Amino acid sequence: MFHGTITKELTSHEEWSHYNDNMIEDQKDFVFVKFSGLHLKSMENLQSCISLRVCIFSNNFITDIHPLQSCIRLVKLDLHGNQIKSLPDTKFWSGLKKLKLLYLHDNGFAKLKNICMLSACPSLIALTMFDCPVSLKKGYRHVLVNSIWPLKALDHHVISDEEIIQNWHLPERFRAYNHRLFFNFCPALKKGSTYGDEINNIKYIVSKINEILAHNSPVLIVQRWIRGFLVRKKMSPLLHKKDQEKFIGECETKWTFIPKGYEDSLFKHLFLQPETNRTGKLAHWKHGKKKLWVNFH
Repeated sequence: MFHGTITKELTSHEEWSHYNDNMIEDQKDFVFVKFSGLHLKSMENLQSCISLRVCIFSNNFITDIHPLQSCIRLVKLDLHGNQIKSLPDTKFWSGLKKLKLLYLHDNGFAKLKNICMLSACPSLIALTMFDCPVSLKKGYRHVLVNSIWPLKALDHHVISDEEIIQNWHLPERFRAYNHRLFFNFCPALKKGSTYGDEINNIKYIVSKINEILAHNSPVLIVQRWIRGFLVRKKMSPLLHKKDQEKFIGECETKWTFIPKGYEDSLFKHLFLQPETNRTGKLAHWKHGKKKLWVNFH
């Protein structure tokens, strides 16, 4: 792929016109591009990359990302270390239905209102905005966490239930910024990484975030209790006692492992303590984590 004025020169030169047409046609099949630290100022050459899934344009001089609007199959987009000061509107982000990882740290974003455009991105799981002016604003994390519903991790920490459920005071191990919720999902780029490496890394990051949530989200733990109860209730008339135990054991091994007796003590610690706010209402949770409303009386 060419960049800058080279592409324009090829386009205007008759001897190269046929070659340039073939080059643009080939770009439609690109699934992975990595241009890091090359002092690039434009992303115009990506307009024809309609099959692109992983895009790394970090540490350049990019200011406008509108050319990516045709890259509707993006799963990972790394734009950290550029000079971007504003994001496209919600129409742009609603078109990126498969985007899961977005790295925007070390840019020039200064307005929270503009960053909230990301709320239209339907599958965004992890986002970085640290080392941007906007990250210094009061309520920055609270606004993003409660605006982007599918988001599970922001900057270096997985989002805690306490950040989403208003006035719910949790034990220390479940609180925001707890060391158990720390996860660096934007490690330094490796030289020579391939498309396969990037896809495996994406799968690992998503899996790790889900694993951290499974062990440190009281909401998910309660959901697991309810599922287990419903399974036992549904299967009890159909299976003998030994078969029930075997079936339930097989089901539990497919869920996140929690030591026996731990969840009972956890329940008492969370909901039966005098200082616990038991009238909090759970916010809207989506994509396996969100969409649960409960009132504790």
